[in-house]
Amino acid sequence: MTQNTENKDPEKQPNNPLHGLKLAGILESLVEKYGWEELGQKINIRCFTHNPSVNSSLKFLRKTPWAREKVEQLYLKSCHNS
Repeated sequence: MTQNTENKDPEKQPNNPLHGLKLAGILESLVEKYGWEELGQKINIRCFTHNPSVNSSLKFLRKTPWAREKVEQLYLKSCHNS
């Protein structure tokens, strides 16, 4: 099994504001800031609106690129509006 090192090399992503951040940390930060209910309103995906948990949401986000992109964009937007 090969390991994805795409995001590990700082020279390949010098201007990526998410570089070095883990998806779990991003999600936990958003849940802390908004709570599950508001997060589900901002990003209407089932893992946020029906019996949400960090583990189930991470499982879904890791295999669903469009949903992960929405979460990352909300995180970036919320960091700049804090």
